[in-house]
Amino acid sequence: MSCPWANIKKIEPSSLADIMSEEVARDLQAKEDEKYRIALDYDKQDEAGPAILYDTQVIEDIPDDVLKAISNDSVESDAIIAQLLQIQFDKEHDDVLKIKEQKFNGSSKVSISLDNFKRAPLNYDFESDSEEDEIEDLMERKNWDRFDVLRKEKASIPLRGYKVQANGEVITKHDLVNNGRMNACKLLLFPPDFQTGDGEDFDLKLTNKVYNSLRTYSKKEQFRRRKSEDKKEAQATAEFGLDKLTRLILYKLVNVNELLEKVNGTISIGKEAVILHAESNPDYPDIKLPNECAIKVFKTTLSEFKQREKYIKDDRRFKDRVGKQSSKKTVQIWAEKEMANLMRLKRVGIPCPEVVSLKRHILVMSFIGEHCQPAPKLKDAGLKMAELIFAYDQVVEFMKTLYNKANLVHADLSEYNILWFKDTCYFIDVSQSVEPSHENAFHFLMRDCCNVTNFFNKKNVPEVISPEALFEEIVGCDFRNKVALTALHESIKMKPHLVDNPNVQSTFIFDSVWEKIQHEKSLELVAIPGPSLVEIPPA
Repeated sequence: MSCPWANIKKIEPSSLADIMSEEVARDLQAKEDEKYRIALDYDKQDEAGPAILYDTQVIEDIPDDVLKAISNDSVESDAIIAQLLQIQFDKEHDDVLKIKEQKFNGSSKVSISLDNFKRAPLNYDFESDSEEDEIEDLMERKNWDRFDVLRKEKASIPLRGYKVQANGEVITKHDLVNNGRMNACKLLLFPPDFQTGDGEDFDLKLTNKVYNSLRTYSKKEQFRRRKSEDKKEAQATAEFGLDKLTRLILYKLVNVNELLEKVNGTISIGKEAVILHAESNPDYPDIKLPNECAIKVFKTTLSEFKQREKYIKDDRRFKDRVGKQSSKKTVQIWAEKEMANLMRLKRVGIPCPEVVSLKRHILVMSFIGEHCQPAPKLKDAGLKMAELIFAYDQVVEFMKTLYNKANLVHADLSEYNILWFKDTCYFIDVSQSVEPSHENAFHFLMRDCCNVTNFFNKKNVPEVISPEALFEEIVGCDFRNKVALTALHESIKMKPHLVDNPNVQSTFIFDSVWEKIQHEKSLELVAIPGPSLVEIPPA
């Protein structure tokens, strides 16, 4: 084998037994030691530089202190040589950091320091050959106990307020230097999230004015953060409707009133409420409860309720209770409104959840479904064509019954608020339902007609009539005939001078029903009102 740069010696083949032999290993180590010994002897005679020629090979630069340690016969430990090499490597690393620091800072008045990332000790002299230099770690040089010493000095001042030093100097408790140091000690008492910096490595002193300003700012910042965290936590729980008050009410329903056996979990989460599944108490006295219940928890801190005030403000049942109220009161009215509307639907025979109990913003109803599985929405039911035709006929018939007999307009009817269970359509989410006397009732009804018609048209259901025809079939008046529609609305709307007349009975005596509910048992059980409590005018 030839090489243009040097003559390479032919490598003699060796067997595995020779390689594994300890005698061969000792011979190879002896050859290596002899090679480096000759190189060192040659380096002592060479005055040209640190480069060493041996067997036409170049031995790279080796630090002088390392060569000196190697050539010293008294040095027998490889650990000392390794430490010297490590120090040399750390020095090169620190030099690179220094170059980066200078390049980053440039001529800027605000500069950064990379001293914390340096590896070599700060007080080590790499050029010195003295063995008396001690390598001292930066962490060991910090006076971590300085604050404890200062506290002891402060405590050593007697009650009279001063003490005399050995040199005759009198130190009082009002000494500026002493107070400044003690103020620096008090920085450790600040909350962990308040960044006070590191004052361990120098004599830090703070005046009373500076310390008082920092303390005031720390208290304000701590209060602001606590308030912000509480607000975020309350909002996060309110998004799921399970704030502290809600959990307390659910606890009472299970353990105090014993209406429910247990609350299993979440069925669905909407913009306005959270639906939970629960099992009723089979041994509850005086009333037969459904085996499975649905708990509708209206969210207590939601701004959407303020936007939906239009559904309540013109409802005469709540006219005296709507105004500048808190969000919790508004949500409570919203829950009462859904309870009242569900009772109307149940009274006229429209399939819907049956009201069991109402406690503030928590409405307990019968569960539409079985074995903890809720009934699917009409959108997700996956019905066949025959079932879609039957469902369309049911929805149209229920819309007519809802308007003509229950005296209500759903105002949010769509495939999302209709459940399909045992070949029957169930109307849900009637909290926004309004009476026909509402100023926007006909607009809400037309929107419901459009939603229903569009859904069944997408499913290619035959003989689906237009929204205008469906509206006219329900109301008996064309929606495009504004004059006739206005006249119909005026005839339905109760005259203002008869609203509060005790001799005129309204179509639904909600207040009297609700007062009776208030005087029920501590659970405020709600029974379905009979014909004596509800008078609904005929179509």
